[in-house]
Amino acid sequence: MAGIIKPMCIILITAVLAMAVAPRGEAAIGCGSVVSYLNPCLPYVTNKGPLGSCCSGVKGLYGAAQTTPDRQSVCTCLKSLAASYKDVDLNKAAGLPGQCGVNIPYKISPSTDCSKVN
Repeated sequence: MAGIIKPMCIILITAVLAMAVAPRGEAAIGCGSVVSYLNPCLPYVTNKGPLGSCCSGVKGLYGAAQTTPDRQSVCTCLKSLAASYKDVDLNKAAGLPGQCGVNIPYKISPSTDCSKVN
């Protein structure tokens, strides 16, 4: 189960960071928080279940990532998780913001440059 949660979190974190646009500050969101928010998305992004309550986690993470450092931290976490686990359908992960009605300014992808996330 832990192996599945990490990839899902990577993808969702990237989405959340892309969504959030706020003033700079200190990062308060760690990978553990990202994983907690995005855990409900794991079945969906690993092709093992429906979208279910995933959007609530995506929207919660989006709302929590209020500063640039927070968004960059989420992005970095998502990239690390995506690189570590190959079970995640990257297209489904990249589509989560749109599926959940959240508009983010970057694509959720292992190639995203998190240092450019604002």
